[in-house]
Amino acid sequence: MTDQLLINELREGSEQAFDTIYKMYAKRLYAFCLQYCKRKEDAEEIVGDVFLWLWRNKHTIRQGEALKYLLFLRARHFLVNAFRSRVNSPIFADYVDYQNSISADTVSQQLEYQEFEDKIIYEVDRLPKTQQEVIRLAKMEGLKIKEIAEKLGLSEQTVKNQISIGLRTLKKKLGVSTVVLLIWLVS
Repeated sequence: MTDQLLINELREGSEQAFDTIYKMYAKRLYAFCLQYCKRKEDAEEIVGDVFLWLWRNKHTIRQGEALKYLLFLRARHFLVNAFRSRVNSPIFADYVDYQNSISADTVSQQLEYQEFEDKIIYEVDRLPKTQQEVIRLAKMEGLKIKEIAEKLGLSEQTVKNQISIGLRTLKKKLGVSTVVLLIWLVS
């Protein structure tokens, strides 16, 4: 069945067309999302949001639109929103573009990344205790600012400040840009 036929049927409210679209694209969208959010639950939620959006907006889809492009664009939008809410930063779109421009399959890149990650972990261990805790909770547990504040008994502003100071310190010690550190934080 072609995209155009599926779009026509979907616009008429066909659940069968929706199921067909889901079967065609859900696994690919899930794999795409998992590359960036790294947690299965987050990837599943974003895929669910994409298809919920598709069903709710089925009447606004125009003829001639490619389903694949539309769904992946919407997934990217949800990834960006998830990242912004998690880290409160607009950098994730650049991260997605960066990841799309490189090949993660090469062994040398994986080794370089592992060395870089080891250096970051070493430097994080040398930060003051509060900075270590907030960066680890944000990185390893994926907690939001509010959750970190509650867990550590700090104000949200203190958590934001400690993350900011910690990132600046890491940036100086490692000689890398803030964007590179934020990319590491969301991987």
